[in-house]
Amino acid sequence: MAIDRNETFDVIVVGAGPAGSAAALRLAEQRAKVLLIERGTAPGAKNMMGGRIYTHSLERLVPDFRERAPLERKVTKERISIGTGNEMTTIEYSNQDGKPNEESYVVLRAKFDKWLAGEAEKKGALLVSNVQVTDLITEGEGKNRRVVGVRCHDDEVYAKLVVIAEGSNTLLLEKAGLTGPTDPSTMAVGVKEVYKLKKDDLENRLMLSGDEGMAWLTLGDMTDGLLGGGFIYTNKESLSVGMVVGLEDIGKANKSVDEMLSAFTSHPRIAPLLKNGQLKEHSAHLVPEGGYKAMPQLGGNGYIIVGDAARMCMNLGYTIRGMDLAIESGMCAADAVNIALRDENMERVASLYERQIKNSWLHKDLKLYKNMPEFLASNPRIFKEYPALVNNVMRDVFTVNGDGAVPMLKKLMGRVRDVGLVTLIRDAMKGVRSL
Repeated sequence: MAIDRNETFDVIVVGAGPAGSAAALRLAEQRAKVLLIERGTAPGAKNMMGGRIYTHSLERLVPDFRERAPLERKVTKERISIGTGNEMTTIEYSNQDGKPNEESYVVLRAKFDKWLAGEAEKKGALLVSNVQVTDLITEGEGKNRRVVGVRCHDDEVYAKLVVIAEGSNTLLLEKAGLTGPTDPSTMAVGVKEVYKLKKDDLENRLMLSGDEGMAWLTLGDMTDGLLGGGFIYTNKESLSVGMVVGLEDIGKANKSVDEMLSAFTSHPRIAPLLKNGQLKEHSAHLVPEGGYKAMPQLGGNGYIIVGDAARMCMNLGYTIRGMDLAIESGMCAADAVNIALRDENMERVASLYERQIKNSWLHKDLKLYKNMPEFLASNPRIFKEYPALVNNVMRDVFTVNGDGAVPMLKKLMGRVRDVGLVTLIRDAMKGVRSL
C-alpha cells in the first residue's frame, strides 16, 4: 500500500462507487485531505448493478458531466412489461424534450465509476485501488468508542473521520458491531449479462437513433412468483439484461436466479433483441431494496455511512433508483464534514450529516415511498395472479374467433373473478397509498 502509515488524513472514504467518489470529490474541492480506498483493481471493477442514473445530483456535483462523463445513451423511451408464459403486455412512453434536471442516462459502471473517482483524484483526493479494508480501527469503550482509522491487512491508516461507502455487503460495519446483521427481507439478488451487438442492430430492433436509449422493466411469472423482475438497458453497442429477485424467499423458488434470467432472455419478446449478440459479461450482486425503513443509523463517533451501505435505494416497480441517491448522500456527507472541519468540531459530523440528509430531496423521496417495499414483498399476487389477469384481459380484447362477440364488461368481470373483486380493490388501494 503506497501510503505512509504514519500519515493522518482528514477523511478516509472506503469504497469508490458513486457515493464514495462523490464524497471524496466534494471534500477535495474544499481542500480536505482525503484518502479514497477501492478494493477492486479499479473503481467500478466490482460493480455490476446500476445501468441508469438520474442526473439531477450529478449535475450539481460535476456541472459539465455531459461533455466529459462516459455516458452510454440518454433514456428517451420507457417500457414496462407484464409477462405470463409467452404472453407480454407492454406500455411504452417516449419523450425527447425533457428538462436538463429531469434527464437520465444509461451507464456502464466499470467506466462511470472509474471516471467519477478520477474526478475526485483530479481535485486532490488520493485514490488507492486494489486494496481491501479488512477492519475499522476503533478506540475507547461503550459510548466513548470511536472509529479512528482503517486496517488494510497489516497496514493501518488514521483519519479524523471515516466515510463508509462499502456498498450492499456491510461487512466492515457488521464486523465492528456498528450495525446489525443484514436482514434478508430488505435485500435482493441481482444477476446481469451484457450482450455486445452491432449498433445498427440494437437501434433498429428498439427503434432508436443517435444517442437515444431505453429503460425497460418487466414483472411477471419470470421470477417464479417472487418479488422482483427483469430489466434491459441500452448501451451504445450492447444491451444490459438482468434479473433482480428478493433474497428472503429465493430458496423457496423452483428455479435459481440464473435459470430465471435464462428464461427471461429466451422469452419470445426478448430473445430476438439478443440475436447474434456476444455475451461479454455475467455477474451477480446484492441489492438493497428495503428503502427508508431499512436505513440504519447514519453515523456515530468517527464515521458516517453513505449510499448502498446506508440502504439508500428505491424500487418502485416502474423505476429503480440507486445512483442518484448514492451521489446525493455522498455530497451531503461531504458538506457535513466540511462544516465540521471548518469549525474544528468533528464531534458534530454525524448530527450534521443527518441534518443534511433530512433537508435534501433524498429524505423526502425515501420517506414518501417508505411503504412500497413492504407492499411489494407482502403481496405475491403482484408477481403471479395479476400478470395473468392483465394478459388474459388483453387476450380477450384482441381475440376474434367467430364464436360471436361477448360484451367487453362481461369479459373483464369474468377475468376479475379469477382474483376476486374485493381482493383487487383492496390491493389497488394499498398500492395507491404506498405511492
